[in-house]
Amino acid sequence: MKTAARLGLYGGALALVFTTAAVVGDAVVPDHTVQAWTQAAERGDMNHSDDAAAVATNTTRGVAIAQDGYLLSPIAAPGEVGETGRLSFRIIAADGSALADYAVSHDQRLHLIVVRSDGTQFRHVHPTLAADGVWSLPWSWNAAGTYRVYADFIPADIADGTDLTLTRTVDVAGTYTPASVAAAARTSSIDGFDVTLDGELRVGSDSNLTATITRAGKPVTTLQPYLGAFGHLVVLRGGDLAYLHVHPMGEDPGEDDLSGPTVTFMSQAPTAGRYLLYLDFQVDGQVHTAPFTIDATSDVAGATADRGTSSAAPSSAEADRHGTGADDAHGR
Repeated sequence: MKTAARLGLYGGALALVFTTAAVVGDAVVPDHTVQAWTQAAERGDMNHSDDAAAVATNTTRGVAIAQDGYLLSPIAAPGEVGETGRLSFRIIAADGSALADYAVSHDQRLHLIVVRSDGTQFRHVHPTLAADGVWSLPWSWNAAGTYRVYADFIPADIADGTDLTLTRTVDVAGTYTPASVAAAARTSSIDGFDVTLDGELRVGSDSNLTATITRAGKPVTTLQPYLGAFGHLVVLRGGDLAYLHVHPMGEDPGEDDLSGPTVTFMSQAPTAGRYLLYLDFQVDGQVHTAPFTIDATSDVAGATADRGTSSAAPSSAEADRHGTGADDAHGR
C-alpha cells in the first residue's frame, strides 16, 4: 500500500483514537456498553465470558484491550526491575482462538510499542510469533512503574488493511522515580544527532510536522529506510496516552534509497493539549529514537499564528505528568 493511501487510513484512525473517553490502563466500560453486552448475552451472541463481550462491542481505538472483534490477552513479563525473562501475549479472535494469520505492515506482522505512564522508557520492537499463536521476545525492565503495551497489527482477513491497536498495562515492582513534568520541546539530541521538529499539530485539520536531522552541525542526508519508510512517528496524547502511528508523506523508498535531512509527516489532533512524540530513524544500520513534546493548537489559534499574530498556547494544566525521554528505545 502506498504511503498516501496509508495516511488516509491513519487520519481516520486518529479521529477515532482521540474521540474516546480518557482511559488509563485497561478499557473503562461505560454504562451503555454494559447494556449492549447484556443484550448480546441475552441473544446468545457471546461464546467466551467477559472477554467475548469486550471483543463484540468495544471499538475504542488505541486505548482499549479490544477492537473490531480482536482482544489482547494479559501480558506475561518479568515482574520487577533487573529480572530477565520473556514478554509474551496473544491476540484472541472472536471465537476464542489465538490469531495466527497476520498481514505484513511495514516489513513486520506486528509492531510492539512499550512506554511508561510518564512517557519515558519508550521502546518500539518486534516480537516473534510461535506456532501456538503466542508472540514473545526476551525482556527485562530498566525502571519500575506502570507501563502501557500497545500491539499494532493487521489481521490477514481485514480487506482494507486498516491497522488495529490494542493495549494493556503492566506493573513493574521496584523503587519508582517518576519523571518531572516536561515543558514543550521541539528539539532533541540523541546518539550524537540533533533533531528539530517544525510545524503545528492542529485540532480538526491536517497539518505537516517536519523533522530535520543534523549531526555535528551538518545535515544528515544518509537516512536509510527502516521498516519500509525513512521515519516512523508515534504520537501519544498526554493524560490517557491515546495512540497514533503515522508515517512520512511521499512514496515508499527502495531498499537502497537514501534521504534527508528532513522527513515530513501529516497528522491531525481532535483535541487541544499536550502530545508526546517519538521519531524513529535509521542511519548506518542503527535505529535512533528522538522524543518531543508539543501542544496541539485549535484551527483558530493556528490561523491567527499564520497571520503573524501571537496566540496563547494551551494551559500547562492540561498536561499530565508525562516525560518525553526515549531512555530505552529499541531495547538498547
